Amino acid sequence: MHRYKSKISFISLALASLCATSVNGGWIDPDTPDDKRTSTSLVDGTEYDLVMSDEFNVPGRTFKDGDDPTWTALDKSDDDSSAAGGGSLQFYNSSMVSTNEDGLLEIRSMVGETEWKHLDPIKKTYKDVTKHFKSGMVQSWNKFCFTGGIIEVDVIFPGDPYIGGLWPAIWLLGNLGRATYEASTNNIWPWSYDKCDRKKQEAQSISACNAQNHFGLNPFQGRGATEIDLIEVMAGKDDGPLISTVPGVSYPYSDLTLQVAPGISEDRPQSGHQPIRHDTLSKSGVTEFFAQSWYDNLEINGNTTLNPFFYGTYLGETKPQEPVHRNKNQVFQADAVGSMHQLTAPNFNTLHTFRLEWQPGPGGRLDWFAKDHRINSTFSMSGDGLGQDWVHAFSIKGESLNITGAQIPVEPSALILNTGISSTWGFPMNTKPGCTKCFDCNNATCACNFNDGFCNMMKRSKVAMYIDHIRVYQSKNNSAHVGKPHSIGCDPVEYPTKEYIKGNEYRYMRSAPFVFDDKGPLKKKIRIGGGKCKHNSDCGGVDGDNGRRLSTTDKVIRGECIEGEYSQGFFNPTVKGQKCKCFDGFTGPMCLAVDKHDDELGAWELRQNTSLFQNLPKPALPLRLVVSISCFMIFTVLFGCMHVIKNQKELKALQGGQYEKIPVEN
Repeated sequence: MHRYKSKISFISLALASLCATSVNGGWIDPDTPDDKRTSTSLVDGTEYDLVMSDEFNVPGRTFKDGDDPTWTALDKSDDDSSAAGGGSLQFYNSSMVSTNEDGLLEIRSMVGETEWKHLDPIKKTYKDVTKHFKSGMVQSWNKFCFTGGIIEVDVIFPGDPYIGGLWPAIWLLGNLGRATYEASTNNIWPWSYDKCDRKKQEAQSISACNAQNHFGLNPFQGRGATEIDLIEVMAGKDDGPLISTVPGVSYPYSDLTLQVAPGISEDRPQSGHQPIRHDTLSKSGVTEFFAQSWYDNLEINGNTTLNPFFYGTYLGETKPQEPVHRNKNQVFQADAVGSMHQLTAPNFNTLHTFRLEWQPGPGGRLDWFAKDHRINSTFSMSGDGLGQDWVHAFSIKGESLNITGAQIPVEPSALILNTGISSTWGFPMNTKPGCTKCFDCNNATCACNFNDGFCNMMKRSKVAMYIDHIRVYQSKNNSAHVGKPHSIGCDPVEYPTKEYIKGNEYRYMRSAPFVFDDKGPLKKKIRIGGGKCKHNSDCGGVDGDNGRRLSTTDKVIRGECIEGEYSQGFFNPTVKGQKCKCFDGFTGPMCLAVDKHDDELGAWELRQNTSLFQNLPKPALPLRLVVSISCFMIFTVLFGCMHVIKNQKELKALQGGQYEKIPVEN
């Protein structure tokens, strides 16, 4: 099928060429050491350049909406619209995410109640809802996105490695979807399919069959919010290797996963069992087990096994009380192509490095690496604190996805860091005798549903995931790697998202009653100073001769504490006080964040320079209608020409005197 590319005016192309520059540090943290400004690919052996980094060296940074140019910490239930049910037990609170004195990003989790009145979409009435845990999620959605390259993270996982119940994760999601906002991901997640299949068209909201996708999206281009899980951690009691893991992997372990649609719809592997690759015969020669369909040529190394416990999600017809709607023509299978990598106790108290190399699109690949300690030529140990050797734990090549026609993700993707608490992740499978089916550590009839020691851990110790740094590298040499070119930005011309998000803002906003406080999915501007302070050091400055800097590695003065005025509301007088004033290059209420930004214009900005008529949707008509209109126009033109010729002949005859003159009476 021929594809029609969206056209951009000559002026836009000229502007883009003038603005296009090599990445000049728009997303790079100045604290990143010089020897970490490049990285060598462990797959293709070529050098990649740093394009984004956050070292989290400056303590006191906050990430509430409007506080940081890169990150937004959520203030919402994991799923507002179904908060009274489902597996998620936590309320995400932005106060649970900050940087500490050790130069680490800290995402805390704790017992704590959050109450609100939730709108029942069926009864149209409000009901009281309570979540009994608080935790943190920070995401770079619609701020920093990238497509392809290397991401590297240094992390300490939260909690006790042998007590299940926490769900820490570091992952990527295509910018067309926003994590925990189900309206934004319905029939968008986790599609990675760019072919026109009429049977799948309704299930994929943005289909390659669509001649006009609207909201600035390219015609005949299949889109989605693809998910790549760099790491998800499952803790639990170590009773030896888990069944069906080859080689044997026990608790705790990490999941390394690509979640993708469309998935395999028939002859799928059964949960709890490895896929059956070939028909097997009984002793009597009768087929005992038939071969199952699953992805071939998946590369697994080290203490890693194919994940036999989760092969994906079937998204069926929805019920009336659910927050989104899918009819029978919109159902589909999503697959989880994943592995389990062994962790050990030191992963929960010592920094360890994890790495993903992503080559996007057709012919691309995904490669997961863990910093392990190699014991010998065939065995390595993760998490023993001695890890200096990269282990190529898991790899998915583009051709492995040919079984469904999906492709390695090519969507501009945002970073997400969070710790969830879910009854579907590491919790006891069955309710204990005498226990009510509820999950509240402060209620004796509910607390018995948790794993032994979970409530004590959450109530009596500090539970947090710590991240030392996040770094993203990309290649400038497109021929040095497989797949499509790498790019930075949430709204690239080839895969735009901004206009679609602007046209569907309600999908990316919180539900009632929280939405009443929102004017959009994100605040339009990041605060530049204005936070209350007492000393210059509160604002990233220095307090005179006896002052202190924010950290031993920080050599940059970010702002100062000055006298200012505060507004107390429209009808209240302003009051005087001390507030932070940021110096150039720094932002946030306390001036503690580097002012980061994209270096190039996105698709929406470029479209603002096109003519009015170029921004109008281009008509797309059925072929039969086009032929009919064309024939009618041809017939009309021919008829008109014949009529003109006839009139000209009559005029010439008149002028030549061929008609008898009529005498005029006097």
